[in-house]
Amino acid sequence: MYQTIIHYGIHFLLPLAIALVFYKTTWKKAFLIMLLGMLIDLDHVLASPIFAANRCSINFHPLHSYYLIPLYLFLVFPKKTRWIGLGLCIHILADSVDCWMMS
Repeated sequence: MYQTIIHYGIHFLLPLAIALVFYKTTWKKAFLIMLLGMLIDLDHVLASPIFAANRCSINFHPLHSYYLIPLYLFLVFPKKTRWIGLGLCIHILADSVDCWMMS
């Protein structure tokens, strides 16, 4: 239960905190764009079964691969892609914490 709370807390509360602290005037837009980072979970439909409670997403699903994580980090630096990059990195962080807690 605590693992689920921590996982979804990172997914939702961390982007909200970042938006409120660093993007005060545009926090709603920043928050919503960062939440779009959860769309990378669409790659779960390629797995069989689609959901497995004890499976680590990192490097199992294509959009959670070690090859793409550096790209997500790179997206944080240009101003035009910063919110997208932050959302993707926060998503990977949440899934990494989840994997760590499972092991």
